[in-house]
Amino acid sequence: MSKILEGLKYAESHEWVKVEGNVAVIGVTDYAQKEMGDITYVDMPDVDDEVTAGEEFGALESVKASSDLFSPVSGTVVEVNSELEDAPEKVNEDAFANWIIKVEMSDTGELDALMDAAAYKDFIGE
Repeated sequence: MSKILEGLKYAESHEWVKVEGNVAVIGVTDYAQKEMGDITYVDMPDVDDEVTAGEEFGALESVKASSDLFSPVSGTVVEVNSELEDAPEKVNEDAFANWIIKVEMSDTGELDALMDAAAYKDFIGE
């Protein structure tokens, strides 16, 4: 069974969002990292890049597959988790502690389209 944290928002593409004021901290869910297997590389945008809700912002690569990452919100990248460049396996160790990017949101209303923990649990069938 996958770990799902209360108080976060979830996208159907298996990213989670923690809201800190008008900044969205974005990572991948425990379910997603389990499905991927051992993650070997995290492709991330650069600081100051623009991301758009529902559009690709990077990718995860594992020994099994490559999977695109989709931004749950629109805005400007204000920070990337540079630790993942040298240690992508941290996502496997704790998907919620090891966020990927932080985005200053241009429209916090986009959060309303995301699922809460209970809805995500139903979505993945757990």
